[in-house]
Amino acid sequence: MLKKMGEAVARVARKVNETVESGSDTLDLAECKLVSFPIGIYKVLRNVSGQIHLITLANNELKSLTSKFMTTFNQLRELRLEGNFLHRLPSEVSALQHLKAIDLSRNQFQDFPEQLTTLPALETINLEENEIVGLNLGSHCGSQSEDK
Repeated sequence: MLKKMGEAVARVARKVNETVESGSDTLDLAECKLVSFPIGIYKVLRNVSGQIHLITLANNELKSLTSKFMTTFNQLRELRLEGNFLHRLPSEVSALQHLKAIDLSRNQFQDFPEQLTTLPALETINLEENEIVGLNLGSHCGSQSEDK
């Protein structure tokens, strides 16, 4: 068990270091068994957080994201959170003014995350395979095509 945890931690550290060293605009922490976004990553990425435009946290065990995550990575264009245990987003998601796409599929949302309606650049929201029972979309919503 500890060996597996150590491997997971090393994998996260390696991926974060790759992002910093390459000056990449992408942070891919998919399938890293994360139950939360590691606090130490904020320090490591503090000098490059503004240039990160895509974060993938798919297929982890996340139950929530913090307001610090949203405000630190406010330059995001795409956020991939599919395959976690999320059921809500922090209100600070409104800091993601440049976000164009968010994938929340295969999570545990029961209600549409209303905060997303305040994001001016947002074009794509994937909420497939959640537990949303009803949508109260006002008449101001036009028909949207759904990306598959």
